[in-house]
Amino acid sequence: SGAMAGSGNACKRPAEAGGAAEGLGAARKRSRTERGGRHKAKEKSSHLSAALFGEDCEISHDQVYELLKYAALGKCHNATQPSWCHIYHQSHLAGVVVIVLHEMSQLHFYKFYLQFKHLRKVFQHRFTLPPSSASFLANLYGEGANMKPQNNAQGLISTSSGCIPKNSDLQCDPIIRKYGESKQGLTRYILTSKELKKNDYPLKGSPGCKGYVHTECDQQRTDSSPLFGLDCEMCLTARGNEVTRVSLVDAQGQCLLNELVKPESTIVNYRTRFSGITRKMLLPVKTRLPDVQSRLKKILPHDAVLVGHSLNADLQALQMIHPSVIDTSLLFARNEGRRFKLKFLAKAVLGKEIQCDQKLGHDPAEDARAALELAQFFIEQGPAKVAELNLEMLLTAERLTEVSQNKSALQPQGCRVQKQSNDPPHLSKPCFLDCLQVTGQKPLLLGRQEADSSGLCQSNMSTSNKQILQRALEDVPLSTFSIIQFSLGPEYIASHLLAGFCEKVRSKLTDMLTIYAGPFEESFCLKAVKKEFGRCGPIQSLTVVTETYQPYVCIQYEVLEAAQLAVESLDGAEVAGSCIKVQRPVSAATLDCDVLIQELELDIENEGVIYVAGLKKSLTETDLQEEFSQLEALETLFLPKDLQSGRHRNCCFLKFQTSQSAVDALEVINSWAVKGSKLRSRKALASGHLWRWIWQMNHSREKQVGNSLCEKTAPLPDSEQDLRKKVKKLDQIIKKLYRSLQKNTLCVVLFPGTNSVHGSQSGLGLMGIKDDRGSSAC
Repeated sequence: SGAMAGSGNACKRPAEAGGAAEGLGAARKRSRTERGGRHKAKEKSSHLSAALFGEDCEISHDQVYELLKYAALGKCHNATQPSWCHIYHQSHLAGVVVIVLHEMSQLHFYKFYLQFKHLRKVFQHRFTLPPSSASFLANLYGEGANMKPQNNAQGLISTSSGCIPKNSDLQCDPIIRKYGESKQGLTRYILTSKELKKNDYPLKGSPGCKGYVHTECDQQRTDSSPLFGLDCEMCLTARGNEVTRVSLVDAQGQCLLNELVKPESTIVNYRTRFSGITRKMLLPVKTRLPDVQSRLKKILPHDAVLVGHSLNADLQALQMIHPSVIDTSLLFARNEGRRFKLKFLAKAVLGKEIQCDQKLGHDPAEDARAALELAQFFIEQGPAKVAELNLEMLLTAERLTEVSQNKSALQPQGCRVQKQSNDPPHLSKPCFLDCLQVTGQKPLLLGRQEADSSGLCQSNMSTSNKQILQRALEDVPLSTFSIIQFSLGPEYIASHLLAGFCEKVRSKLTDMLTIYAGPFEESFCLKAVKKEFGRCGPIQSLTVVTETYQPYVCIQYEVLEAAQLAVESLDGAEVAGSCIKVQRPVSAATLDCDVLIQELELDIENEGVIYVAGLKKSLTETDLQEEFSQLEALETLFLPKDLQSGRHRNCCFLKFQTSQSAVDALEVINSWAVKGSKLRSRKALASGHLWRWIWQMNHSREKQVGNSLCEKTAPLPDSEQDLRKKVKKLDQIIKKLYRSLQKNTLCVVLFPGTNSVHGSQSGLGLMGIKDDRGSSAC
């Protein structure tokens, strides 16, 4: 999770966002501790279960919306568990990242299956999507409502998600509930030992603070003790976040220390956009962390009170312990443990603009001064005056205005046409991103330029995938919900090229499903051949080849496993009185067939799944459950059926809880075969959504068996060769982004599918929650 750690103030305050959803906000708070590299508390891991097996793998856009809404908001916003999968410990999710591969479909994934090396090895849960529509993104997160704030007669601010009352009763304000209404001295606002421990401040004697430097400011504090504002900026190094700049200001706002610090470890990301630190700035710097620690100890008097915003992150980075702290992120209290951002408080309370977008990174002296002045304002004015500012309402109004402005900016001027009064009412799913924005969590949307209804800013269409990746690596750690869009470019997604891909994939599938067996005697029994080869799985067609000196049989199966089982078990066997050879047709398309079969076996989706053939067609799923009940750790089974007639085939897929259980089951079933059983089994190749897709491709139009043998194979066009390289690079980009994600992040990769004059192609979804090993937790 090192690459997930933000820099400077940005990295230490993600939980300060106004109204952060309970689940993701809590996870972000914990992630600050992890990124500090010190107090690593044990926590529950989120994980995902989904019944995406066999025919239950076609998921609608509404169901994806259902998943993303619950993952982003959780129960605290009345979101419900999706109907088709289950997220365990949603409140522990560190974030949600959706990767959209525009203009790509399930066809692309399997056309370039070997190139998508990372995707197929990480995401165990996969599902088929209906072909993309023009409003694909809006289908994912809902369509936004008019979020412009308006006052009504009851003194309420109306939003798309309800009404927020004016807080006229100060007794309900969390600041008043915490401190009362009367003015008090500064000692009342110093964090207690219990509060320091609860908020991850370094404490003397704590296990994670071994080697920390104590400021030795142990003198009794009084209401006249001096205040000092402190703030640090950090860069990402090989060891995590390390201090690269420290600023200390006194009660008059004078800067006492503004020092650049060279980390001990190599910097891997300067986070310049937030830290303001560049490689050039640190080149001549000789100051190290111990030097800064010594200077701070010399400057601070023995009764000093440090002031900062989420100061625990600064002290953790400085590896220093100080007993008396006023934390402005806790001082300006909110309900449910939420926190205001420093930038918002500076503007709303002090009328100051800090952390401006025009500046390169944050100024730690400016932030330290702002935090100090906020504490001074609170102490001088008292809790009642602060509560009267009604900060919650100010924040909500600011968020709503921002959303409204973003929507207006995105709408092309020529397209701002008012709907006529006779237009039918438009029914749509509510946009849950609006809810995130109103509560202070800014969703991130990077990639293509699309004027959608969410009001989110997006990058220019000319932005390259590499540029999008760089932005994502910086910005995803700062957002609880991100949609990152990549594209291969218009020159690689022309509809005529897709039509050619479709024919190539269909032809390759036909060859992989086809086997040739022979030679047989002139008077061989075709029925005996069909019976023997039928035990490997359902046969789609069987024809006798008579152009050869001796007759051969061409058999086309309905499933990949059947063809592979026939090659493995019947090559060299005696069938119908002849010792035969079994092989696939030899063509350019099948030259890498063995590699493809091997990779499908290793595909994480097929982990713990085996294929069993030779079943009686009269058996039901209940019968099979009973027959295979002696197999240990059997989780579920899938009995394929003809999608046209609905009749069961003579094969099934068995899914086990572990890979070893599947291996053991194979041994048991093969031992039955030795004793005379007609069952044959092997590792699964296409047990999930791929089984259905192969069936559809195989029946999409009439094909002549073995037609690929008769056609001359033309060399691949340059565009397709280039596309292979592009896809490989895209897979590497996704790999880098995925590796940077923090543990417990839900990642969903979507191939939206395509619609064109040459026909439509279904989309594909892959999903998982990242665990400690970097793979998806299921």
